[in-house]
Amino acid sequence: MNHCFIDRDLSPLPTWLAAFPDAKVVHHEGVAALPAGKPVILWCRCRAGESVASVLRALNLESCQLAVLLADEPDEAIVADALAYGASGCCNTHAAPEVLRQVALVVGNGGLWVGQSVLRRLVGGATRVLASRAERPPRVDWSTVLSEREVQVARLVAGGASNREVADQLSITERTVKAHMSAIFEKLGLRDRLQLSLRINGVRL
Repeated sequence: MNHCFIDRDLSPLPTWLAAFPDAKVVHHEGVAALPAGKPVILWCRCRAGESVASVLRALNLESCQLAVLLADEPDEAIVADALAYGASGCCNTHAAPEVLRQVALVVGNGGLWVGQSVLRRLVGGATRVLASRAERPPRVDWSTVLSEREVQVARLVAGGASNREVADQLSITERTVKAHMSAIFEKLGLRDRLQLSLRINGVRL
């Protein structure tokens, strides 16, 4: 996967290059000149005072390009606007390199990245709604294809726990949690944590 950072300043942040050493930096006006047909994630910076529309409207996201909005001042409204304009996610402009690589992995595999705080609210809301439907018990057949530890991890994540919180509760490392999550997604045919929450709570995707 190729990576291209789009900003009005052509000087990339050190964290960007630490995450993707071969990434290109392009001015907003040069987006139209990007070669078509190559798999690429467009990382579009939205500075303080800029609107999401002004940053993303120059992109032809209907052509299957993947875009992630990098927000200097991220909040729920900006995340919602980014998704509405076709972006595959939104994260902080100054996110650490390992976070950027995790975003790229999720987005590159067809998932959405909305950040931990927004994801927790989405997962929590979905869980509450589903819990209120007492007409039938949730399906549990998903657990038969997972190991006992993977089931534990899946239940915690579906409840909104972060990787660090899962690691602390199960007395394992975050690296181990990530390995379990990769195995869970592969075995259940899922892309992201929200889909996992819905599956565990009985919603067929």
